[in-house]
Amino acid sequence: MTDRTDVLTIDVVSDVVCPWCYLGEKRLDAALAEELQPVAVRWRPYQLDPTIPAGGLDRADYMERKFGRDGRLKSVHDHLTRLGAECGISFAFDRIERAPNTLDAHWLIRWSASAGAQRVVVDRLFRAYFVEGRDVGDRAVLVEIAAESGLDEAVVDRLLAEGADVDAVAREIAEAQEMGITGVPFFIFARRFAVPGAQDVAVLRRAMRQARAGMNGTPPA
Repeated sequence: MTDRTDVLTIDVVSDVVCPWCYLGEKRLDAALAEELQPVAVRWRPYQLDPTIPAGGLDRADYMERKFGRDGRLKSVHDHLTRLGAECGISFAFDRIERAPNTLDAHWLIRWSASAGAQRVVVDRLFRAYFVEGRDVGDRAVLVEIAAESGLDEAVVDRLLAEGADVDAVAREIAEAQEMGITGVPFFIFARRFAVPGAQDVAVLRRAMRQARAGMNGTPPA
């Protein structure tokens, strides 16, 4: 079997605790809904704060250290809540109790690709954290999310315990940093065009057209 040359690949570098990445996911969904040609989306790992310990931190304390007590965090949350509502996201920041280390969550995303469930797992992780307030750094929670996404619960539990492919995830994160990526989401279209940030649907659609034109060697429409 040969690789299809008409498939547009979109690599999305993101972190599951990044609300802008959740917005970016939904906006990409909307852009893809208008696409008639084949697309393959691949989710790539990034950690906004790899220094968070494996057990996570109290989120209220963690966010206070980052944003202070001057009301900036509430302003950011209110803005995100408004944007989320436009995309069908019901952000519930008040439900989130832990600021997790996301390395294991990224492992689950990577592993789920081999089972054809990466898209489902990514969305489920975002919803679990931002809407349901679940601790996506807790391995028991990750196993539950895997099962909810149609994956083999026992296999995921065993592989997490074994630490399978964790080094590969860490290497991917390092590669993103070496590429100069300092913020997420970060979209890479056909390995040609990069679009940083949770851009509007129109921007993503334009990038898709430009990437396809580059693949075909023709000017973009």
